[in-house]
Amino acid sequence: MSVKQNNLKSWFKSGSPWIWMNAGAVSIAIVMVIGLLAVIAVRGLAHFWPADIVEGNYLVPGQTATVMAGEVVQKEEIPRARLASAGLPVNVDGGEFMTRELLKVGNRDFYGADFSWVVGEWLTDLRKPKDMTAFERREWGNFYGYVVNVKEEGRLVAEGEAAWPELQKRLQRVDELHSEISRIEKRDIGRINAGLERVRLQTRRLELDGKLTDAAQADLAAERARWDAEYKVLEQELNARYEQFNRDSVTVRSAEGREQEISLGKVVRAYRPNAMTTLDKLSFYGSKLWEFVSDDPREANTEGGIFPAIFGTIMMTLIMAVIVTPFGVIAAIYLREYAKQGPLTRVIRIAVNNLAGVPAIVYGVFGLGFFVYVLGGSIDRLFFPEAAPAPTFGTPGLLWASLTLALLAVPVVIVATEEGLSRIPRALREGSLALGATKVETLWRVVLPMASPAMMTGLILAVARAAGEVAPLMLVGVVKLAPSLPVDGNYPYLHLDQKIMHLGFHIFDVGFQSPNVEAARPLVYATALLLVLVIAILNLTAIYLRNRLREKYKALDH
Repeated sequence: MSVKQNNLKSWFKSGSPWIWMNAGAVSIAIVMVIGLLAVIAVRGLAHFWPADIVEGNYLVPGQTATVMAGEVVQKEEIPRARLASAGLPVNVDGGEFMTRELLKVGNRDFYGADFSWVVGEWLTDLRKPKDMTAFERREWGNFYGYVVNVKEEGRLVAEGEAAWPELQKRLQRVDELHSEISRIEKRDIGRINAGLERVRLQTRRLELDGKLTDAAQADLAAERARWDAEYKVLEQELNARYEQFNRDSVTVRSAEGREQEISLGKVVRAYRPNAMTTLDKLSFYGSKLWEFVSDDPREANTEGGIFPAIFGTIMMTLIMAVIVTPFGVIAAIYLREYAKQGPLTRVIRIAVNNLAGVPAIVYGVFGLGFFVYVLGGSIDRLFFPEAAPAPTFGTPGLLWASLTLALLAVPVVIVATEEGLSRIPRALREGSLALGATKVETLWRVVLPMASPAMMTGLILAVARAAGEVAPLMLVGVVKLAPSLPVDGNYPYLHLDQKIMHLGFHIFDVGFQSPNVEAARPLVYATALLLVLVIAILNLTAIYLRNRLREKYKALDH
């Protein structure tokens, strides 16, 4: 017995239990992270799979049977007593539980809602008709029904079995027209509007400066007339495109027999999931995923893509990194290399460390009060008086959101850079100085290159901290919908005063502000997964650069 006790004491003294405890804790953390990502991925990515459309007879006891059709989204077992308390004619003696199913029935025009809960036992004679069609619309959600005929300007073109191939051909034409209309509206008309706005501001500036002479007025009027003439040409072209866009229509019949005519201009795509093979569904799934990451949102952000949010998140994070890195590195160099090490320096370091623990919303309030109202308002008064009373930089925008995030992340960069500088051997500094280099040259050519991996570590932590923040951004530049990107072909090309979308705020908006909760729920998971991937890509890029720098200066370190 004493031998066993001695062995146990020796085992504890060796430190092995703590190694196993740490290894177990790390393993549990990894499993939890992987499990979380798996749940998000499954619930988010499954949304884009073309689910079969089920049709059946729904008979509530004591009522007339109706025909229902839709996608089965969720199934759950629910106590009969709970259904009975909700007013449903349930026999409480028939068993303890009944099945409840959530159907995505679409056809908001008829039902007023996209989703409906049904009792599974009352839905009978289930079938999956091959010709049941799902119409994904630009507005009013999906429509589920049968294709009756296709019309062109009210004239019958095809009906019955011939209507389906004709519908697909005309939908492809509508999609091409939609791309052309988007190009004209966003690029060409946007360029003209920007030109007219420059003329207006130039006129106002000359008026404020007292230099609006007759000759200047004539030149400005000629430039304005040139823009107006170009706009009229584009307007005629756009109207012609819209006439072609809304030319065709399709007549559809719902499962219960009601017919409706839908303009093809309102239809994104039409597909028959019950007739699709596995390869067809995989192809469709890929196209939906690509739409999600490359298209603009629609239907109150519950349909379409989230490309503006992806672009806004990456752009804001990159600008934040460009701002925070030099300021954080310079502050760390001063504190470590130049400042006298005393009580004041220690107080400053404590203050920097405490800044890392300040709630993010406090930074947002500071950014709104100082950056937007004080700094932005001053810039407007000094450089953009002609735009008054409309603010230019005196309103939330991309620049102020990036600066607020930089302020939030700068303590992380300072601390990481200081740690890197403290690890550089003093002998290297003294050797450089002994060879005749100045202190600045020693810092620039010896110390900073060797500390660059630590700087990159600080940048990685800063990106991880800032890219997922939401609370401060709601105050300083992020909005629910901003489909126009802050980068375009109009001078000054990068519009730092423009409001942007952000993946984190998009998750909050879709998850908690959407009027259609059931439709929004899977997009919350998909967007969350995408935000994790964006942050991971940014971090992996920084880690790659850090490892390259670490390998480059490893020899000097030894």
